[in-house]
Amino acid sequence: MEITKKSAQVIQANEGKALSVVGDSYRIVTGGDATNNDYAVIDMLVPPGGGPGPHAHKNIHETFHVIEGEIELITEEGIQVAKQGSFVVIPKGGIIHSFKNKTRSVAHLWCMVVPAGLDKFFEEIGAPSTFGKFLPPPPMDEAAAKKLKAIAEKYGQKIFPPDYLEKKGK
Repeated sequence: MEITKKSAQVIQANEGKALSVVGDSYRIVTGGDATNNDYAVIDMLVPPGGGPGPHAHKNIHETFHVIEGEIELITEEGIQVAKQGSFVVIPKGGIIHSFKNKTRSVAHLWCMVVPAGLDKFFEEIGAPSTFGKFLPPPPMDEAAAKKLKAIAEKYGQKIFPPDYLEKKGK
């Protein structure tokens, strides 16, 4: 049996696909196309007030390293603050979670997802942009929410209403 070797890669700091996703600025550093869908790495800049709404992904392991700033991780179990240097681990299994930047500074996160797939989701829902440029989130009327939900399901995610975790905690 012959093993196929792949070449090593060096991805420069300004390389990758830059996207505006829900008002945040993401850069797909390496996506599933380059990793045989084994994993994807996403560089994330989250402005004050930014971050995704409640969602879950049953078959994806997601890890964030907080490079700068801090975020609030909100799950069904409560709220935890992840400050600079922290790691956030969302294991496979489908825990409903979101995160928010509740500070006045941009939060910088390094995200790895195993297997890949969220990179393609971000590419489909995001808008091409320049990394570090923050565009306003797209309007979320009923038709847009329905479209987002369908795209999310295509990539193994489930989207919940924006206030889902708040209601769950009461």
